[in-house]
Amino acid sequence: MERFHSLSTLSSAIEMASSPETEHPNKAFGWAARDISGILSPFNFSRRATGEKDVAIKVMYCGICHSDLHMLKNEWNCSIYPIVPGHEVAGVVTEVGSKVKKFKVGDRVGVGGMAGSCKSCQNCSEDLENYCPKMIFTYSGKHVDGTITYGGYSDSMVVDEHFVVRIPDNLPLDAAAPLLCAGITVYSPLKYYGLDKPGLHIAVVGLGGIGHMAVKFAKALGLKVTVISTSPSKEREAIEHMGADSFVVSHKLDEMMAVMGTFDGIIDTVSANHSLVPLIGLLKTNGKLVMIGSPEKPLEVPAFALLTGRKLVGGSAIGGMKETQEMIDFAAKHDVKPDIEVIEMDYVNTAMERLLKSDVKYRFVIDIGNTLKPSS
Repeated sequence: MERFHSLSTLSSAIEMASSPETEHPNKAFGWAARDISGILSPFNFSRRATGEKDVAIKVMYCGICHSDLHMLKNEWNCSIYPIVPGHEVAGVVTEVGSKVKKFKVGDRVGVGGMAGSCKSCQNCSEDLENYCPKMIFTYSGKHVDGTITYGGYSDSMVVDEHFVVRIPDNLPLDAAAPLLCAGITVYSPLKYYGLDKPGLHIAVVGLGGIGHMAVKFAKALGLKVTVISTSPSKEREAIEHMGADSFVVSHKLDEMMAVMGTFDGIIDTVSANHSLVPLIGLLKTNGKLVMIGSPEKPLEVPAFALLTGRKLVGGSAIGGMKETQEMIDFAAKHDVKPDIEVIEMDYVNTAMERLLKSDVKYRFVIDIGNTLKPSS
């Protein structure tokens, strides 16, 4: 019995030593999901001490990405509980490490989908940290010390300065937050696939949180933009509010036939299962269909559809840190901002339910600074 008691005490001590609340020296508070129900509730945990190359940040705003919904419910089979979501983080620097060169206390900064990478592989050396095999996710990932990473639905963060971007003074923090995921997710493929030349004609498939950003960045780059959607009701908003040049309803055959072979590129933001064949047919010779949505089931790509026109189907996921800073600076210069609905922290579960129904125009942003309270 005494041995059992000793083992029990040791087990409790180990559990306490590695608990989220005690594993690091700095107290932190946020909202977390504990299981696949995905329900978020107040959560006490801790952040690491500010290292010599770290930046400590007071979180002011955090965008809600659709991937947060998938992660909360472990729909991608990679979630680590408890989960503090949030990879569209905007805030203010509160402390910097002794070797930090890019930031000082008081700077306005942001953190996106990455919190770390190996910094030594070919991808990292080419400013493609987002494709590093050892890339560390901002939340529900494993830090180099083995502890779980927690995201921006929280009062503070501590991040290596390399993975922090500066937010220009003329870009409001609440509007800047979604750019750190939705913004770079569309900006990077437009640049990489050469779909950033003024006068090119592209189509954006889907007018949601990411799709509306694709339209705005494309127009700021000087492109002609057609929105392709299943929802006829979105036409007026796409053209009059987003600035799209035209609108096509994807299930209306006559409208799709009218734009066959007319696009230099297509940015496909849709994560629902759908056929790519009709979209490939809309491309010009040498046209590029770029997938940035992530449908659950594999998509069929008939080779003949690509051969007849030397067409390409590609993909893209967020962007490297250099490009993310470039994107933020471009957005500030050209007044590219997402359409957002700012919410209080305790509304977050309702927001998730609405997001599941696509009931938001077009991105939820949590007012962390004013509404996240330890008494929440």
